Amino acid sequence: MVKPVIFSVDDEPHVLGAIARDLQARYRADFRIVRAGSGAEALEAAGELKRRGTPVALFLVDQRMPGMSGTEFLAEAIALYPDAKRVLLTAYADTDAAIASINTIDLDYYLLKPWDPPEERLYPVLDELLGDWRANVPVGYDGIRVAGTLWSPRTHAVKDFLARGQIPYQWLDIEKDAQAAAMVDASSGDQVRLPVVFFPDGTMLADPPLPELAEKVGLRAPAQQPFYDLIVVGAGPAGLAAGVYGASEGLRTVVIEREVAGGQAGTSSRIENYLGFPNGISGADLARRAATQAKRLGAELMAAAEVTAVRVDGDYKIVTLDDGTELRCHALVLATGVKVRTLDVPGAERLQGASLYYGAAASEAAAYADKHVMVVGGANSAGQGAMFLSRYAAQVDILVRGDSLAHSMSRYLIDQIEAEPNITVRPYTRVTELIGDDHLERVKVCDVRTEGETEEPADAMFVFIGAVPCTGIVDGLVQTLDGFVLTGQDLMKEGRRPQGWTPARDPFLLETSVPGIFAAGDVRHDVMRRVASAVGEGAVAVSLVHKYLQTV
Repeated sequence: MVKPVIFSVDDEPHVLGAIARDLQARYRADFRIVRAGSGAEALEAAGELKRRGTPVALFLVDQRMPGMSGTEFLAEAIALYPDAKRVLLTAYADTDAAIASINTIDLDYYLLKPWDPPEERLYPVLDELLGDWRANVPVGYDGIRVAGTLWSPRTHAVKDFLARGQIPYQWLDIEKDAQAAAMVDASSGDQVRLPVVFFPDGTMLADPPLPELAEKVGLRAPAQQPFYDLIVVGAGPAGLAAGVYGASEGLRTVVIEREVAGGQAGTSSRIENYLGFPNGISGADLARRAATQAKRLGAELMAAAEVTAVRVDGDYKIVTLDDGTELRCHALVLATGVKVRTLDVPGAERLQGASLYYGAAASEAAAYADKHVMVVGGANSAGQGAMFLSRYAAQVDILVRGDSLAHSMSRYLIDQIEAEPNITVRPYTRVTELIGDDHLERVKVCDVRTEGETEEPADAMFVFIGAVPCTGIVDGLVQTLDGFVLTGQDLMKEGRRPQGWTPARDPFLLETSVPGIFAAGDVRHDVMRRVASAVGEGAVAVSLVHKYLQTV
C-alpha cells in the first residue's frame, strides 16, 4: 500500500531542512515526507502526486514566501487534495492572516516559529490532525465493502452505523456497478438479501443485524467484569465525559451505548462553538477522541449493547442487557439522551432511510451531488446539516415554520448560511406530504399563514425537528416530567423530599428520585441542550457519585 504524504513547503532551505528532519524522525514509518522550496514548485509536485494516485495527508506550509504565500498555495492545493489537513507556519506578524485563513481556506492549525522542542510544539498538533485524517480518509482500499442499493432503508442503516462508528468502508451500488452486482449474486445464491457486507478476511454478512455487525468489526465486546463502581448508560457527550472522569478518578467504570459513541452530537456534521476547536469539529470526531480518552484512562466502552431494564436491589443498581447479561454497580449515571422526533406526514414512514433521513446522514450526502435537497428544522443541528449538505447538493432549502432562523439558531451559523449561494431559507413553511414510491420525488408544503399548499420536486429530505427523551428503561423507577428525568431541586415539592426517598439528606444536584442513580445531559428535564453543558454535567455527575459513595 502506498504511504500517504506529509508535504512541507518553505522558501528558506535551512528551515525546510529542519522541518523535514523533525518530520522524518517522527513519521517516516507511516508517511512519506515530501518537501518543496516554493509554492509553484509544490503545486507542480502535488499535481504529479495526484496523477499517480498518491494520497496527501497534510500540508505544512510557511506563510511568508515570495511569489506565492502559504495561504495562496493552500487555496490551490486543496482543489487537488480537499481532505488533506492544512497547517501554516507563521511568525508573530502573520497571525492575523493565519486566523483569517481559518475561514477562507478552512485552515486546521497554525504554528508559530520556532517550533522547538518539536515534542511539545509540533508533534502533538500533527499527531491529532493525522489521527483525524486517518479516521476519515481511507487510504488505498482493502477494507470493508458494503453492496446494496441507494434507496434501501436497510442499506442506509448499515452504512450509517459504520459511518458513525468511523469504520471505513467502500460503498458499492449494485444498480450502477455490474462487478458489484456479480459479487452479490455469487455470494448470496438464489435469495439475495441486501445489503451484503464483504470483509477483508473473505467472509461476508447479508443484511446483518447491527449487533452482529458491531461484533464483527470490533465495536462490541462483552463486559469484562460483573460488578462496577459506576455504570454509565449512553455514550453521548455527557456519558463519555462521565466515563473519562470516572475512570480517571479510580472508579471501575463501564459506558454502555446501544448504537455507537456520540449520541445526537455524533450525528452533527460540524460543531463550531465548542471550546478549544477554532475551526470546528465534527460530532463523530469529537466522539472518537472522547471514547479513545475514556478507554486510555481505563473505562470500558460497550458499543451496540442495549440496556433493556434497570432495577434496584438495596444499595445496588442492576442493568440488564439485550443479550440477557446482568451487570451490577454501586452508582448509575443515565446519559441516554434523546432520539430524533420523526416527521408525521403521509409518505414519511415509507421513505425513511430511502431519501428521507433524520440528521445530517453523512453516509448519504455524497449521493445527492448536484441534486435538490430540503432540510426541515431551524435549530443549530439543522443549520450545521444544511452547511454540510451544501458542499454536495446544487440547492439546499431550509424549511422553517417561523418567520426566520433568528429565534432558534446561533448567529454565527446564520451568517454562514446567508453567505452560501446554494442555500435558501424558506420561512412560514411546513411539510404536509412526501410523494414517491421507492424514493422522494415531490414534496407538498404549506404556507402556515395562508394554509395554501404547493407541490414541488425534491430529491431528498433531511429532518431536524427536535427529539424525545430515551427514558423507557427507567419508566416507573425514577420520576420524570414530560418524559425527561427530574433531578436535584426539581424533585423537591414545597421543600419535601420525593416519595420513597430514604437518605437523611436532600437529593444531590444531578441525582434522581432513586439514591445513587444520576442523570446528565439531554435526558434531564429543563436543561440547556448544548455539547458543552452535557460534557460539564457528565463531569459533575462523577463528583456527585463520589459524594454518594461516601454515604453508603
